[in-house]
Amino acid sequence: MNFHILFCSSRHVTIELDEDAIYETASYEIWVNGRLKGVFHRMIQTIDGLLPDTDYEIMLVRANEASETVTFHTEPEPITLNVRDFGAFGDGAHDDTSAIQAAILCCPKNARVLISKGTYLVTALFLKSDMILELQENAVLAGIYDRARTPILPGQIEYDNEDGYYNLGSWEGNPIDSFASMITGIHVKNVTICGKGVLDGRADFENWWSRPKDKIRAWRPRMIFLNHCENITVVGVTVQNSPAWNLHPYFSNQIRFLDMEVKGPANSHNTDGCDPESCTNVEIAGVHFSVGDDCIAIKSGKIYMGKKFKVPSKHIHIRQSWMQDGHGAVTVGSEIAAGVDDIHISKCRFSNTDRGLRVKTRRGRGKDSVLKGIVFEDLELEGVKAPFVVNSFYFCDPDGRTEYVGTKEALPVDERTPKIESIEFRNIVCHNAHYCGAYIYGLPEQKIERLAFDNVSITYAKEAQTGVAAMMMGCEPASRLGLVIGNVKNLILHNVSIDGQDGERLCLSGVENVEEEQD
Repeated sequence: MNFHILFCSSRHVTIELDEDAIYETASYEIWVNGRLKGVFHRMIQTIDGLLPDTDYEIMLVRANEASETVTFHTEPEPITLNVRDFGAFGDGAHDDTSAIQAAILCCPKNARVLISKGTYLVTALFLKSDMILELQENAVLAGIYDRARTPILPGQIEYDNEDGYYNLGSWEGNPIDSFASMITGIHVKNVTICGKGVLDGRADFENWWSRPKDKIRAWRPRMIFLNHCENITVVGVTVQNSPAWNLHPYFSNQIRFLDMEVKGPANSHNTDGCDPESCTNVEIAGVHFSVGDDCIAIKSGKIYMGKKFKVPSKHIHIRQSWMQDGHGAVTVGSEIAAGVDDIHISKCRFSNTDRGLRVKTRRGRGKDSVLKGIVFEDLELEGVKAPFVVNSFYFCDPDGRTEYVGTKEALPVDERTPKIESIEFRNIVCHNAHYCGAYIYGLPEQKIERLAFDNVSITYAKEAQTGVAAMMMGCEPASRLGLVIGNVKNLILHNVSIDGQDGERLCLSGVENVEEEQD
């Protein structure tokens, strides 16, 4: 068995096994400097309790077969600041926000702020550059619900020279006032958030999830919000019960989420797992999502932000993760006005999500909303109601049900017309689908240029549920549909197996060229 070092900090190392298993594998032991650290089964695993600036040897053992030994050296760490020394109680009763914030502000370069065992009540904490924030095992940062005590990030603050504005707050793709998040980073870089502790927003239907569509002083906070940040790694921690989106990197670069748990009740409002928005080089690996909305939703702003800044989300790579119970396992949109490029999802497990891939776009997103380089491969789907959904008529927002958005007639292509260039599905097994195998519709005036299925197998649940695959006008409740595909220039079907559908295997409309082949 082979493995490599995925990430190393001053006191942690994260490994990734080099084998074909998805998310979990046969149990194995991890030995560090000749000492057994435990028995594990995930493909990506973090070991803590290391010392800074120290040489280590690590080896894996499975069934008496040992891997090669890999050496690594932990990062230096000049000092640890324990938040208890700054007056934090950690008793679940006192507000520890100011004490923890003081420790962060006093942290020298590359040093560690330690959240030791205990429950610390906080509103919002603000990161600084070049630091480590570690949540020890059994340490909990617990959210305080009090809008009057939670800072607000203004959406737009005009510069004195009237040349533009400073954008802090964001809500669903628009620069508007929002509450600061439990962990907030504004223009910071070189930060690690790590440990076995928990970020618990403590949201419920009596506080943040009550009246979720209303702005009350400001829009709901996230759990981790990274605004114009660079080189941020979050590893090992659990994030749960968020007031809104859990992880929200925004106009940021070089962001990594590794070996995490992100969870919330299935009926919680807008609790997306991770929403990279206008970001570059985002890695999500070894993360288990179980949330009340999309597990991952890749965005690049609503119409205003996309048109003004033209910053797409690109080079986003997701692997060895488990998406469970959300509306979409991996979603592109709907706030996608600046487009996406190079979205690669591989070796993931989707379980009981409403959809597998979920593309949400529509007329009005604009000519900069170009979706290309979207690749899904080596996936296992179980109980996903509609595995592949591409919806170019997404009807949310006030204008969503207008004739302009909803008509299936071809309209003139202009500056408001979005575009989908390429989507590929390779080596995917879908068991127990419900509504359909695929429900994919491009615009009649701007068809999807290339849609490819290669080695894809779909079977249906014996007692398949009936439901609506796509949030678009004209999509009726259905069960066991085959591949419903409309408005595509080039459709490629290579070794596509569909078993158990009701009616036609393929239901095509407005498809110009079809290449179908079975080996």
